[in-house]
Amino acid sequence: MTRLTDRLTAELRAAAVMPTPEWSGRVQRYDGLILECAGFPAPPGSQCRIDTSDGDTVAGEVVGFSQGRNLLFLDQPGARIVAGAEVRLVSDGGDVPVGPGLLGRVLDADGSPLDDLPPPFTPDRWPLAGRTMNPLKRTPVDTALDVGVRAINAALTVGRGQRVGIIAGSGVGKSVLIEMMTRNTTADVIVVGLIGERAREVGAFVSHVMTGEAAARLCIVAVPADRSPLLRLRGAQRATAVAEYFRAQGKQVLLIMDSLTRVAHAKREVGLALGEQPTAKGYPPSVVSMIPQLLERAGPGLPGEGAITAFYTILADGDDTNDPVVDGARAILDGHLVLSRKQAQMGLYPAIDIPQSVSRVMNDVVDRDHREAARKLRACVADYMDNRDLMLMGGYSAGQDAGLDAAIALWPGITRLLRQDEHEQAGFAESREQLLELMGDAG
Repeated sequence: MTRLTDRLTAELRAAAVMPTPEWSGRVQRYDGLILECAGFPAPPGSQCRIDTSDGDTVAGEVVGFSQGRNLLFLDQPGARIVAGAEVRLVSDGGDVPVGPGLLGRVLDADGSPLDDLPPPFTPDRWPLAGRTMNPLKRTPVDTALDVGVRAINAALTVGRGQRVGIIAGSGVGKSVLIEMMTRNTTADVIVVGLIGERAREVGAFVSHVMTGEAAARLCIVAVPADRSPLLRLRGAQRATAVAEYFRAQGKQVLLIMDSLTRVAHAKREVGLALGEQPTAKGYPPSVVSMIPQLLERAGPGLPGEGAITAFYTILADGDDTNDPVVDGARAILDGHLVLSRKQAQMGLYPAIDIPQSVSRVMNDVVDRDHREAARKLRACVADYMDNRDLMLMGGYSAGQDAGLDAAIALWPGITRLLRQDEHEQAGFAESREQLLELMGDAG
């Protein structure tokens, strides 16, 4: 039985690397976004090319089936396609090329260079949808990761393999914060997925971070907002697949996805186009299942492998932190950082709301003195911010509350600890010492 199993496994592997058969069909229905063609053997995710009336071709992806026909979602909606146009299968879309040549490069959703350089050296392959791991065999999260941001290192310490959400409205410093982490982290490899962002922001981010020492360990997958929803989804999966590949090589990987909300929006567009019924705020059920599938791919690897420490930015429209995407992600992630508009208006950047933020693994990766000092800092910030308006109106007198008196006395030191220029680097050991020194003054 063992020999038979081994032989079948070898045959399946051999079939997986064989060239894709030249299957083709003809367009039977097209509504500008979804295309139906005569059925041919192709699993969901397969890549196809469709002839257009102007003699060119457009790309499409098989997303489902209907009455024996293949349903394709086009990468270029509104293409000039006529009835009977030929649809050719290009690949099954299951694997993506990966390799050390990805570092220092900027790619699109299909892995093509955006930096005007030759195609990267990618001798290996990795499943676009990732590989399932036994959760009991994953290594524990027990070591701190230096992200180079003092407020996080000191008060919300992140562990290697932790997954964290950055919950923010518009204009409160989200992009600057991820730029700081990209430049200053001690991770071996940094993978950034810019999904659904404005093209101007993509160009600005690349120009800011693709310099100096960090560029040699950085890979960026960029899919701007004007690309099709399937390309945005594929970009998020490709960025995660690249991070998984380097984790399997034993590297400590920092994965930054900006933003998870845009990925959810892309999945919503696809789901509604396929006829799924909308639920809360118009999100179909496929979005609810997609979020944990994507997030669970990050985290620690198996023994002998590295870990993926992941940050996912989540947009809180109108500063509403009860959005379905926010709630769904927060339930899966190992912590979240809430960016405060009030602190941003005070000029306290990065505007991380310490009392509302949490790192669920901090207690496992720091010592007792660090934990106690962080707890005191959280209490002081909460006391001060909750009573700030009352103090400005003159409604508080010293001596009425010992905790608030301590917070007021320490506030200048707290602001110096939490405030950090975007080009300043703050190491973990330095951040810890500053926190212990400040909170030691609190008694």
